Amino acid sequence: MRDRRGRGASSGDAVVSPSLSSVPRLVIAAPSSGSGKTTVATGLMAAFAARGLAVSPHKVGPDYIDPGYHALATGRVGRNLDAYLCGPELVGPLFLHGARGCDIAVVEGVMGMFDGAAGEGELASTAHVAKLLGAPVVLVVDASSQSRSVAALVHGFASWDPEVRVGGVILNKVASDRHEELLREALESAGVPVFGVLRRVAQVDTPSRHLGLVPVAERRAAAVDAVAAMGAQVAAGCDLEGLLGLARGAGALACAAWDAAEVLDSSPPPPLPAPTLGAAAPRPPLRPERPRPQTPDGLVVAVAGGPAFTFSYAEHSELLAAAGADVVVFDPLRDEQLPDGTRGLVIGGGFPEVYASELSANEPLRKAVAALAEGGAPVAAECAGLLYLCRELDGQAMCGVLDARARMSGRLTLGYRDAVAVGDSVLAPAGTRMRGHEFHRTVVEPGAGAAPAWGVRAPAPRVEGFVQQGVHASYLHTHWASEPGVARRFVERCRTS
Repeated sequence: MRDRRGRGASSGDAVVSPSLSSVPRLVIAAPSSGSGKTTVATGLMAAFAARGLAVSPHKVGPDYIDPGYHALATGRVGRNLDAYLCGPELVGPLFLHGARGCDIAVVEGVMGMFDGAAGEGELASTAHVAKLLGAPVVLVVDASSQSRSVAALVHGFASWDPEVRVGGVILNKVASDRHEELLREALESAGVPVFGVLRRVAQVDTPSRHLGLVPVAERRAAAVDAVAAMGAQVAAGCDLEGLLGLARGAGALACAAWDAAEVLDSSPPPPLPAPTLGAAAPRPPLRPERPRPQTPDGLVVAVAGGPAFTFSYAEHSELLAAAGADVVVFDPLRDEQLPDGTRGLVIGGGFPEVYASELSANEPLRKAVAALAEGGAPVAAECAGLLYLCRELDGQAMCGVLDARARMSGRLTLGYRDAVAVGDSVLAPAGTRMRGHEFHRTVVEPGAGAAPAWGVRAPAPRVEGFVQQGVHASYLHTHWASEPGVARRFVERCRTS
């Protein structure tokens, strides 16, 4: 097992392009959740894009939903920057990977600016990522119910960590011209520039439910309108030229951009699972490649998508493609068969509980998934994928790959997890340590199979998930960029199953 600080990092001898490493960038932070970060960040992305700029969208932390709105605003894939899941050493390379060819990058923070992984100090906080990126921070402040006190609040955030550069503020929920005047006077005495004022208006239509905002894939037309409204609101209330100037003040990063093919090429070939998990037939050498179009005789890895399965990190598909797979997305709500030539299946997170009856009604696909798994093909399922593989979800028949039942509960399970692979699987050898994230309101009974997927230390020691034949199913969301051998191992198993 490689040391966590070094795994997946770009070579220290890599040549860094000055134009790429010095991409203009801003981090949008706030004193607390609910201050308006998402509205401001998404609105800024849309406003800059409307000016003809190529905007790179990023989100601090493990959140899958906000990046969907970012993608609508910019026309580019929304990407996550998570110093817990991937390690601090990968934040810069992953950022530069996403920002290729862009004029500016906007990074939306998480929770309050200094809130990170519980018990881990600043790790994975917005402030931590801002320091790793050398990026100026714009603080979004909910100014309702305060006037001169705003200066004390902003001063505290600006001075708490001298390594974090708070370049200015955007005031949200301002009631009137007089209110704005008082706020500006207070902040002028504090020496902090005001880059925007957003009035207290009706909320932009971004409905929420049990796990946050409703994903874009479930309300695309309405989401397009919402993002356009955010962009118009921010463009009317913010100094875009001033913010662009602040972003251009960010210096170069001393790292190279992450590249899936280069990462796989520089990592050793992974050992295959134990013979009891599948055939150990001779296999052709793996040649890392850049993502390529599907070919009729290609090695197809099917990836679940559509409204029920919206949670995935872009780097997962990029790593699978670099490992030689043809990644084909399908929709379990509509497609009655797996893509032609499917040799492996990846089912990420999402909201199958919202679509349980529709998923159940698609019996042909459920049988196809079960047959694929029974044949020993590799299947990687996270959270929503775990639920889909169970016998039933809230009484509705699912794929029946796992002898388990899932149901909604009233309790939210949320947090980062430090995990170790209990045994060999199609994703990792026994003993592999990975960090993950749980975020669900469902319960699977039993919570682990005879061969569990992971051993988890906190909040209490336990085993969870299922490993059987080629199936690896778990509640944990992991980021494969932190351990790229996962994708290579998965594709290797696809070749031999």
